[in-house]
Amino acid sequence: MFVMAEEVQVHAPRHPEVGKPHMNKNQWHWALSVLGIGAILGLCYWAEMVLAVMMVSVLLAFILAPVVDVFMQLRLPRGVAAALAVLVLLALIGGIFYYSYNQADSLVQDLPKYTAQIRDEISKFLKKAENLDVLSPAPDKGILNVHTTSTFTEILTRGFGSVSAILLAGSFVPFLVYFMLTWQQHVRSATVMLFPLESRHTAYVTLGLISQMIRSFMVGNLLIGLFMGVAGTIVFGILGLPFFYFVGFISGFLSLIPYMGVLLAMLPPLFVGIGRIQSEEALYIMVTVLGLHLISLNVLYPKFLGNRLQLNPLAVTIGLLFWGWLWGGIGLVLAIPITAAMKIVFDHVESLKPYGAWLGE
Repeated sequence: MFVMAEEVQVHAPRHPEVGKPHMNKNQWHWALSVLGIGAILGLCYWAEMVLAVMMVSVLLAFILAPVVDVFMQLRLPRGVAAALAVLVLLALIGGIFYYSYNQADSLVQDLPKYTAQIRDEISKFLKKAENLDVLSPAPDKGILNVHTTSTFTEILTRGFGSVSAILLAGSFVPFLVYFMLTWQQHVRSATVMLFPLESRHTAYVTLGLISQMIRSFMVGNLLIGLFMGVAGTIVFGILGLPFFYFVGFISGFLSLIPYMGVLLAMLPPLFVGIGRIQSEEALYIMVTVLGLHLISLNVLYPKFLGNRLQLNPLAVTIGLLFWGWLWGGIGLVLAIPITAAMKIVFDHVESLKPYGAWLGE
């Protein structure tokens, strides 16, 4: 009896201790997901320059892909066609920079002609600001007590370092664009082969949709910017603004910046108009910029980009806030295509479809 009792006691199943912490499968899944997201965010933060240069190169490669196709129709090899497309892009950028530099130099030379008017306008603004207690003199020193954390330029250029670092990173862009154009099919097929056999078709379709979205995004923004630049140039020329043919296109493309674009687009024409225009003409300028912005936002954007992006306004706002915080100014430029690409991926992964539906319209 005692022996049997001992055997029963020895072979009795052991129950887990009461109160001992135990993580089920769902908790482990969430913990690993949080760690994975944290690792991705850390990589995006510390590799900002590398990833930003690669993303800019991808956007430029999608713009130049139709140009390469045109050159290849002339029976040129893909390598030669890609090289010519990159050279055309560099020549275009150089021409724009040269023209902009000359116009800016002429504008700087004309500034002394109406420096007094600019000083008067600034002094009037400061007096109004003091009356509104926006700027208050310090009680002990009698100077403006303004607390600043970082300048707007520092925020936009955060992560890029000095000008030499920006030039060094930018020097890789033409080469990356060239190799992306020449190895386009190889890169796409090799990327698909990275996935398991049962997921390769989904990966191929997803990459194709992302390619179409990026191309539509870039071409659509270019056409919209050109339209607003031409329309603004015509209106500013009628109003008699100096350098209207230069300021109009700057204002048109500044208007493409999400949310802040309409305000930034008003600054160039109003600045060159100081001392040259009356308050009524300044009102015409603001109405023109606002009207063009509303037309592009409600008519042109849905027509050129609506079917490709399919993002709701809340998702766009959060994307701009997040990528602007993470990468600064370049993050604001890349936020929409990155968010739209994430939605396409979510829509084609079964476990991520709810997140894609949340981002969608």
